[in-house]
Amino acid sequence: MSEAFAAATRARFGEDIPLPDGTANADWLARMAARRAMRAYADRPVDDALILALCAAALAAPSKSDLQQADILRVRDPDKRAKLAAWAGDNPWVGAAPVFLVFLANGRRQPVLHELRGRPFANDHLDAFFNASVDAGIALATFVAAADAAGLGTCPISVIRNRIADVAALLDLPPRVFPVAGLCVGWPAHPGAISPRLPTALTVHEDRYDEGDLPAAIAAYDARRNLTRPFAKQRDLARFGASAEYGWSEDKARQYAVPERADFGAFVRKIGFKLD
Repeated sequence: MSEAFAAATRARFGEDIPLPDGTANADWLARMAARRAMRAYADRPVDDALILALCAAALAAPSKSDLQQADILRVRDPDKRAKLAAWAGDNPWVGAAPVFLVFLANGRRQPVLHELRGRPFANDHLDAFFNASVDAGIALATFVAAADAAGLGTCPISVIRNRIADVAALLDLPPRVFPVAGLCVGWPAHPGAISPRLPTALTVHEDRYDEGDLPAAIAAYDARRNLTRPFAKQRDLARFGASAEYGWSEDKARQYAVPERADFGAFVRKIGFKLD
């Protein structure tokens, strides 16, 4: 299993990172290191009881100060699924996945507790928004890990925030509750492929932040990634033209050269959060 983990990290990071001998649950850690995002699903239903069990596992994850500010909403209604799929643009798996979940940041319950107990809500500022968002993110990541362990495939969907006000209205979300991301869930239609990541020398730090020679590291990552997972198409050819050396850095630079979710701050303020 140490070799399986090293093989996964070799494909993921371009590095052999073996597990120490005797590491507990080495097989599970190797599967985590080799996990794949899954956007194609077998024509096989997912048991409702399994989804509920995975939600329970996800919501057992750490929560800031035990505030429990993450919720999970399953979208079953065909009309609602169709609208979400239409809003998701070039993400057809949103409509095709057997199960679609929305992970919610719930900043509503805490103020309600203060009303019920007659106590002042003294922390109505940016940290309240941040805590709820992080709780939802932790729950999402834990669900993904639990689903992988059960043999399911998943794909997080952040694009639902592109139409966040519409999504909130569609799902009848109350003030101070908002979608962080969707998640497609189903039995995998194929094994999938490992998506290469930046090297750990660039992303794991000790005692102080040190990115070293960042341009050189990114160039090396672009080259390594293009050997196994080159981009099938280049973004926004009309604006930027074709690049002979199109890699991850160029793709991400083009992606964020286009305004996206500029209304997000206004939306979360409108639903009751203060971002001071």
